[in-house]
Amino acid sequence: MMWLIWLTYRRIQLMAPQLRIFVPPHPLVKHWLGVARDADTPSPLFRSALVELGRWLTYEAIREWLPTLDTTITTPMGPCPATFINPDTPTMIVPILRAGLGLMPGIQELLPLASVYHMGFVRDEETLEASCYLNRLPDRLDAQTRVIISEPMLATGGTLMALMAELTQRGIDPAATRVIAVVASPPALQKLAQAYPSLTIFAAAIDEVVNDNGFIVPGLGDAGDRSFGT
Repeated sequence: MMWLIWLTYRRIQLMAPQLRIFVPPHPLVKHWLGVARDADTPSPLFRSALVELGRWLTYEAIREWLPTLDTTITTPMGPCPATFINPDTPTMIVPILRAGLGLMPGIQELLPLASVYHMGFVRDEETLEASCYLNRLPDRLDAQTRVIISEPMLATGGTLMALMAELTQRGIDPAATRVIAVVASPPALQKLAQAYPSLTIFAAAIDEVVNDNGFIVPGLGDAGDRSFGT
């Protein structure tokens, strides 16, 4: 296993010196993860769980990540120092279709001015290889861009690897990229650590097993199917 895991914000180094994954100990993250995992949760409530997980994981992900500006404002009582998010820093959200759409409302509530570029991938059920069927990324991106990737399940890591290849060839720095996931697995984390060691991932849980069909166990099933009732 080659990555860093940060659990309850304590660093545990397993083997590799760079890739970081944060599993926030927030009770709301735990609560909505439980709702999402439950096989008896109906689609409307499952969608609500993904929205809430997107919100709270993004809240943690953008902590000390977005550039800020210090200035002085005037309150009704007089001058006061103030800090604002720098509006000149380009920020973008990349949801991986379909399941990544489930996390989007929670992410966008915190980053309402961020641009959104959709990427669609489908996985071959036999080879488990991901192929792209929709790419809305611009040909070139500002190297200063901060990127949030919305991908609920990091199972084999193939889809995220394909997206990172598209982003980096357009000038995006993996160190300026945050991945919002619900559940991650060791095979995916190891693969990403080797290819993109400066990447940072925020997830609600890490499950140890990926079965022969490429599903995380216990995981939460097919997030896309459960979101859209298909």
